[in-house]
Order: sequence, then structure tokens, then C-alpha cells
Amino acid sequence: MIRAIIRPEKVEEVVDSLDEAGYVALTKMDIIGRGKQKGIQLENIYYDEIPKTMLMIVAEDDQTSKIMEIVAESSFTGNFGDGKIFVSPVDEAYTVRTRSSTL
Repeated sequence: MIRAIIRPEKVEEVVDSLDEAGYVALTKMDIIGRGKQKGIQLENIYYDEIPKTMLMIVAEDDQTSKIMEIVAESSFTGNFGDGKIFVSPVDEAYTVRTRSSTL
């Protein structure tokens, strides 16, 4: 599973890039968090937590590197807060409709 935490304004670009490459199944969640920079200060206002979007994508091992590359390239701005990508194994998946394991 790939969990990509990115800027909300880059979500459409990332999803479109994944779609063009043939990766269409994903889950999107609006989240709030902060990274190593511990928020952001704009003029006299300090924002402790910043809105982000998390994309969750389950993919075969041989597709993971390409998906990470697409997400990283299409979400890049070069500024603090561009995001993080986390990869973890999925041991089992279960389809509710068919009541069967899908892995």
C-alpha cells in the first residue's frame, strides 16, 4: 500500500497523472497535519497544522516504484510541505460483495 500525503492543490494533477498511466483505483481523504517544520508562519499568523490530502493506493510490488515516481513528480513544488510517501505491505484484502479474499 502506498500512502501519499500531498498538498490539496496538487491532488487533481496527481490523480490525472496516475489515471494516464493506468492506475485508477485509489482512496482520497482530506486530513490535517504537520511535518518537521512544525507548521507554517505567514506574516503574524502561525498555523500549527496544515490541510493535506492522503491518497491510498494498493498496488502490486512491481508497480510500486512507478507509482511513487508519478506521485512524487506530479506533486512536487520544491517547497516545504510537498508531502511524504509511505509504502507498507498488504497482507490480506477482502471484497465485501463477493465475501472473498482478493490477494
